[in-house]
Formats: sequence, C-alpha cells, structure tokens
Amino acid sequence: MQNPKRRCTVEVLMIERTMTIEEIFTKFPSKSQKLSHEMTLAGLQCVGCSAAVWETLEAGMLKHGFSDEAVDTMVIKLNSILSQEAAPDTISLTKGAAAKFKEILEIEKKQGFGLRFGDKAGGCGGFEYILDFAQTPDEDDEIFTSEGVEIFVKKACVNRLLGSTIDYAEGLMSGGFKVSNPNVKSACSCGSSQSY
Repeated sequence: MQNPKRRCTVEVLMIERTMTIEEIFTKFPSKSQKLSHEMTLAGLQCVGCSAAVWETLEAGMLKHGFSDEAVDTMVIKLNSILSQEAAPDTISLTKGAAAKFKEILEIEKKQGFGLRFGDKAGGCGGFEYILDFAQTPDEDDEIFTSEGVEIFVKKACVNRLLGSTIDYAEGLMSGGFKVSNPNVKSACSCGSSQSY
C-alpha cells in the first residue's frame, strides 16, 4: 500500500538563461523550430550559426546589446513555447496557420486544396519538413482535418509526424510555418531539420 502523504515528483524541464543555444535545441528538439523562430524574431539572427551555438542564451543576448530584462523576457517566451501541448493522436494547425494557409490558397487561386505535410531526408539533422498544396489525397495518404483544412500525410510518415502542430509566425527577419513534433529526438543547431 502506498503512503498517501508521499508525493510523486516530476522533473519539469525548463529553459534557463545559462543554457547554451545548442543545449536548448538538444534538450527540446520537438520545439526547435518554434524556439529558433522566437530567438530570431527578437533579433538573434545568428541563432544556429556555428559561432553562436556554444554561447549561453544570456551571454549571446548581452553581447548583442540586449538588457537583463530582455533576457528574462526571452526565457519566459521560450518556456511558454515549451508549455504548449499538442494532441498526440492527430496532426493539427493553429488558427493562425490555418488562416494563413487559406489566405495563400486564395492568392494562388487554389481554394479547396488541402495541405500536403510530410518530411524528406535532408538538412544537417536528418529530415526536413515538407509543406505543399494538394488538390486531392493520394491513395496512400491518411487524412486529418484541422481548423477547416484537410491535411494529407503519407501513411509511411504518419508515425513520425503524429502529434505535430503546425503554426504560422511572422517576423521582420523570419517568418513562415513552424512545426512542433513530439516525435523528434534531436534537432540541428539551427532548428530547421531533425531526426527521430
């Protein structure tokens, strides 16, 4: 019989200002694209370059003229990204990503098309994500629906991509669709490719 006063403790992994850029991507590979985007959006354009990955978040930001308060704000934003949960049994779009995809469909005159989502070998991390238009699903596709958008995924890729959330983020220096995938085991130092 278990002691009712004994509590189970769960280690909560969080980003700290003293972690290196490489350590952040190594410990949280499933969120690397979104973390990288947030850092770049703040003005850390060298995130991912070979000269910056060994620096701590704090040292890198202070060296680039950011204040202590800006470092604290960045840590809060990055940890907020870590706290975002995904549905493990589906592939989904955020409202912002769905709205942007529909806007692009209208511009491209492809209303009614679905989103082709997959991955391919490439990049320094092993795989890169594929996002494209698809008028109809292929015979070997599994179809997911999120925010009014059909998402077509090859059945051979589903196990690697299941639980992914596709978001859209805009920024002066970088923007685009960003993927959070709970199946990722490691990511390259720039956060743009991954391995499972």
